[in-house]
Amino acid sequence: MSKFTVISGKSSEDLAEKLSKKLKATIVKSEVRVFPDGESKITLTGKISKNKIVIVQSIYPPVDTNLIQALSLISKAKEYSNDVIVVIPYMGYARQDREFLPGEIVTMKVIAKLFKGAGASKLIVVDIHSLIGLKHFKIKSKNISAIPDLVQYFKKISLKNPLIVSPDQGGKKRAMKFAAEFGAECIALTKHRDRKTGKVQIKTSKIDQVRGRDLILVDDMISTGGSIIKATEFLKKQRCHHVYVACTHALLINNAEQKIKESGVTKIISTNTIPGKTSVVDISDTIVKAIK
Repeated sequence: MSKFTVISGKSSEDLAEKLSKKLKATIVKSEVRVFPDGESKITLTGKISKNKIVIVQSIYPPVDTNLIQALSLISKAKEYSNDVIVVIPYMGYARQDREFLPGEIVTMKVIAKLFKGAGASKLIVVDIHSLIGLKHFKIKSKNISAIPDLVQYFKKISLKNPLIVSPDQGGKKRAMKFAAEFGAECIALTKHRDRKTGKVQIKTSKIDQVRGRDLILVDDMISTGGSIIKATEFLKKQRCHHVYVACTHALLINNAEQKIKESGVTKIISTNTIPGKTSVVDISDTIVKAIK
């Protein structure tokens, strides 16, 4: 008999199913009814045992709805067990981890209090936007990387003299880690984002070393795709060959996938932290190791 029960949130059903099989755990599913005013009513189907409970719920759009559902599941699990492990494959609000402009609320600090108050004993996230966000949590927390899983996928693709590229200096460490595992060189572009308008500009000038090569643009998440589009347009002008995108979380808001493809990207590869057409890399094995 497994020492785990997996409670599947509505936003992560496929991933929860994979985790339950690998943990040889009972799975309890969520049935959600959304009322006309937007409220969610959750009913759990299945028997919850009083051992370790693993909750799986990604907090992608609708972010507030998925967050409230996650907190509700934590609260229910706490009624059965003191060992509530919460797996949030994609953590919404992770970019609001500090006060960038005067008067801004650090929403991650609020969420950390809510998770603890609801009854979470451990938190597991995948490639959180910044580790500063986890410092707000007063429970055991662990950030795991999807890079090894993404690298394994790209090793199966035939690439022409590949080069790993970070679309900005902030993601340089991530791209370097990818490059080290993949066995390739790495460069990072310099970009500027206006904090008020969100407009992105590439500040890097000419790069000769991309000419004729296949590039893998590595990022933690793609929301509207603005940074990836600007980077791809710039790299295409430098006469590179194919541009691939490797990211953990593909939100792809407002037709972003099409816009990215139109900018010259051959393929977007993401993980199943957020289900979708591009999420072809399964990270359940990596999460299971973190749970155990």
